Amino acid sequence: MNIRQIVLDTETTGLDPKQGHKMIEIGCVELIDRKLTGNNLHFYVNPEREIDAGAIAVHGINNDFLKDKPCFSDVAEDLLAYLKDSEVIIHNAPFDVGFLDNEFSQCIDGYDELTNYCEVFDTLVQARQLHPGQRNDLDSLCKRYEVDNSNRDLHGGLLDAEILADVYLRMSGGQTSLTLGEALSTTGDDKKEFVTIRRDDGEIPVIRANSVELKNHIEWVDRLEQASGEESVWRKLQQ
Repeated sequence: MNIRQIVLDTETTGLDPKQGHKMIEIGCVELIDRKLTGNNLHFYVNPEREIDAGAIAVHGINNDFLKDKPCFSDVAEDLLAYLKDSEVIIHNAPFDVGFLDNEFSQCIDGYDELTNYCEVFDTLVQARQLHPGQRNDLDSLCKRYEVDNSNRDLHGGLLDAEILADVYLRMSGGQTSLTLGEALSTTGDDKKEFVTIRRDDGEIPVIRANSVELKNHIEWVDRLEQASGEESVWRKLQQ
């Protein structure tokens, strides 16, 4: 069974939909079996209200740019159909889900809430579990996982979704395009010679993981196995 995931990010007119703020950009990146498909979805939306100056400073989108864009009600059905029955991956999910639920409920009859149409996975929660006490915003995660975000001068729905997809893949299982069997094969002229390094100054110190680190490792292995559908090599080593 193919696992379909949608990495999603939004930009908005402000911080709180309860104060009438709206989405102005929605970017979605599709993964199937942890591989980018190119079947992405991207909308700019006319919020029919002014954008806060603080929000413009973050994403650089102004009302003049959006005045000829569709309203959310024009794209709502297509967006919900695209998200349905997938796992939606969001960084700081309550923020984006709050806006999505607010706007879907205003233009789709009988709409309940997003989690009744798809699963939601919050990468901020995942990052805090993996890196407690550290900065876990998207820029910090890019630096930690060596993801190129040099084009991210301003926030953007589709750009941030693309960056988050890369971060998520590395954070939840490393590089997925690498085939270990092929990478480690050494035949013919490609055969490598390995040299044993000896130490003459005593035993090599062993630093063992503490209880918190072990717990984080076990949770990481659980997520890796859930995503891949297979038992990981780490689990086999523990048996």
